[in-house]
Amino acid sequence: MERIIIHSDMNSCYASIECSLNPELCGKPVAVGGRKEDRHGIILAKNEEAKRYGVKTGEVIWQAQRKCPDLVIVPPHFDIYMKYSRLASQIYADYSDRIEPMGLDEVWCDLTGYAKTYKEANAMADEIRSRFKDELGITVSIGISFNKIFAKLCSDLAGRDEVYTVTPDNFKEKIWTLPVSSMMGIGRKTAVQLKNYCINTIGDLAASDSEWLRSVFGVCGLDMYRNANGLDMSSVAKYGEYPEVKSIGHGVTCKEDLTDNDQVWRVFLSLSQLVAKKLKAEKMIASGVQISIRDNQLVTKQFQCETPISTRSAFEIATAAFSLFEKQYTWRNNVRALSVRAINLEDEDTPLQLDLYNDYRKHDRQMKIEDTVLDLRRRFGENAIKNCCLMLEDKIPGESDNKPTPFMRDFRKGEKK
Repeated sequence: MERIIIHSDMNSCYASIECSLNPELCGKPVAVGGRKEDRHGIILAKNEEAKRYGVKTGEVIWQAQRKCPDLVIVPPHFDIYMKYSRLASQIYADYSDRIEPMGLDEVWCDLTGYAKTYKEANAMADEIRSRFKDELGITVSIGISFNKIFAKLCSDLAGRDEVYTVTPDNFKEKIWTLPVSSMMGIGRKTAVQLKNYCINTIGDLAASDSEWLRSVFGVCGLDMYRNANGLDMSSVAKYGEYPEVKSIGHGVTCKEDLTDNDQVWRVFLSLSQLVAKKLKAEKMIASGVQISIRDNQLVTKQFQCETPISTRSAFEIATAAFSLFEKQYTWRNNVRALSVRAINLEDEDTPLQLDLYNDYRKHDRQMKIEDTVLDLRRRFGENAIKNCCLMLEDKIPGESDNKPTPFMRDFRKGEKK
């Protein structure tokens, strides 16, 4: 049976959702972006009206506003976008049991067995498009082909609220004339390198010698060759099945440069609490920590180390991250951004290998304390209980919004009411 796979991409997802929820934005150039004062003021998404002015995803807000002075900037609402993503999955589930997400706004669906011909698949795709407009108020671009790589490429070729189809009979005609950068898995640097070997189109890549590609690009060279020739046979995951989590991390661009170790410690502690919360939700522990440091010259460095004990404790993760920072960072420049990542993950029920050099009672006490803190935050809100050193932190985006309440200020003065 011939495989039939679709790739569906929500058009201008974040911006479209914002316009759907706020009709006053319709017809205006709109972009979703971070706050300029938090220094992550870049364009995350833009609608068609903003796109006509040349506004691009990833550029800083002031550049976008220079192109489009009337550009309306709205803050992101990721919880709402997640809700729409779940609603979209429910629509796809009516057409296939194999649904593999690619981020919040893109998904592959395997229609093999549900659609016997490409004509039937096109009819299903049109029905999906109509349901998105009627039920969610947004549009999608859908690509249809016989493998995931080409289906993704087809959705890129499809216009807004349109369907584009490539079959085994016409893929050479429709695909091979496109530039190699059009194909999934080939980034800008790889495309430049291929161009240096006079490989400009997907057809050029398909006609190349596979062993030569492997000698130059390694295993990735073979993958590029197979993909260009339509030989990708990777399956679409079943609905609800997700790849094994290999690491959990969180990062932040600070409002102002960090200038000393105390400020770095507070950021690491704040980030590690988010990592620890995710670890607990995944029921996993980590035996390693990786940090990423970006200075104010936009130079990024990464370091990693093992933790003394496999853990999901925020304090222990932050301690390991800060210790690594102290050993590796020379403070030639101030710090602009930091991230913490828990690595070498394993199930939380994995038995610990005991040794004579670690205080396991102290570790257990710390885990119990943090579990209690997480429970309090779950019941009464994220700001119900905080580390003292984070109370007045004003360089972490969002933290400055959590200043002490009047009750807290009175308590500090010995005037509890």
